[in-house]
Amino acid sequence: MRTIKGPAIFLAQFADDEPPFNSLDSLAAWVAEMGFKGVQIPSWDERLFDLKKAAESKTYCDEVKGKLAEHDVEITELSTHIQGQLVAVNPAYDEMFDGFAAPEVRGNPAKRQAWAVDQLMLAAKASGNLGLSDHASFSGALAWPYFYPWPQRPAGLVETAFDELAKRWLPILDAFDEQGVNIGYEIHPGEDLHDGITFEMFLERVNNHPRANILFDPSHLILQQLDYLGFMDEYKDRINLVHIKDAEFNPTAKQGVYGGYQPWVDRAGRFRSLGDGHVDFVSIFSKLAANDFSGWAVLEWECCLKHPEDGAREGAEFIRNHIIRVTDKAFDDFAGAGTDDEANKRILGIDT
Repeated sequence: MRTIKGPAIFLAQFADDEPPFNSLDSLAAWVAEMGFKGVQIPSWDERLFDLKKAAESKTYCDEVKGKLAEHDVEITELSTHIQGQLVAVNPAYDEMFDGFAAPEVRGNPAKRQAWAVDQLMLAAKASGNLGLSDHASFSGALAWPYFYPWPQRPAGLVETAFDELAKRWLPILDAFDEQGVNIGYEIHPGEDLHDGITFEMFLERVNNHPRANILFDPSHLILQQLDYLGFMDEYKDRINLVHIKDAEFNPTAKQGVYGGYQPWVDRAGRFRSLGDGHVDFVSIFSKLAANDFSGWAVLEWECCLKHPEDGAREGAEFIRNHIIRVTDKAFDDFAGAGTDDEANKRILGIDT
C-alpha cells in the first residue's frame, strides 16, 4: 500500500486568454492557492507549453519545472488527448475533428494523421526530458460509429479497425518505451478504447505492450453503467493514471444511456463537480491505496451546472479529504502475543 499523490488538476478546462488562465506560471500560482500540488498539462495549448521546444531542449524543460517549483507545484503528466484523438479518425468525423489539428494540415486526413503521430513522438521525448513516468492520451477511433450493431456489421469490420489502430499506435508505444514513459489511454466513449473489452482487444494486438496502460476515469464508466470498482480490480496492474471526476446517471421512462440526443444538462447521464454526482469516491480512494497505485489523484473538472472556479476550489479540498494516508502498522498490534517459530508449532500441536 502507499499514500497516493495529490491533489493535482488537469489544466485543459481552465486555460483561457484572460489572466490568470493564459500562462502556465499564473495558472500555477492560481491552483497553488487552492492547495493543488500538481498539474497535468495539455500539450497542445501553446499559451501554456511549447511541446516542440520541450522535445528538443532539456534546458527549456528545466525552466518550466523551475517556474512551477516556485509555486510548490510539479508536473504530473503531459496530455495529448487532442492529438491522440487524431491518430485514428473515422471519415464520418473528419469535419468535426478537423479543428483539432494545426491549420496547415486541416482538410487533408492523411497529413492530419501524420501530424498527430509526430505530436505523440514529440510528447514522448518531452516527457523523457521532463523526467516524467506517465502520459495521458486518447486512442482515437475507427470503429466507434458502428458500436451499435445496426445495420448488421460486415464480418471482420471491427477486427480490421482494431488491427489498424494497433498498427498506428505500436511505433508510438515503442517511442515512449525508449523514454521510459507509460501511455495511459483514457477509457472514454467516442474512443475505440471505451471499456475493458476494447482495451483488451487493443492490448492483444500491440502484443501486451508494457507501455499500453489505462487512464481510469470513473465518470465515463458510470455513464455506461459499468462496474467501475470491479474495473479497478480487473485492471489494477494497467491503471497508471486517474482522473477524479464525478457524474450522475438518472434514467427515466424517456431516456437512458444513449441520452436521446439531448444537451448535457438534459441528459440522463451527465458530468458533475466532485461530490455532486453518484461516484463512490470513498471506495475508489480505498482501492487506489490498497492496490498500491503510485500516481496522482488528478481533478478533471467538467460540469454542466457549476462554475469552473468553484469546481476547482471545491475539488482540491475534496481530493485532499479523500486521500488515505496509509498505515505503517497493523491496527491490532496492541493485542500482539509476541510469538516465535517454536511457539507457533506448539499452538498448532506440531511436534518439535
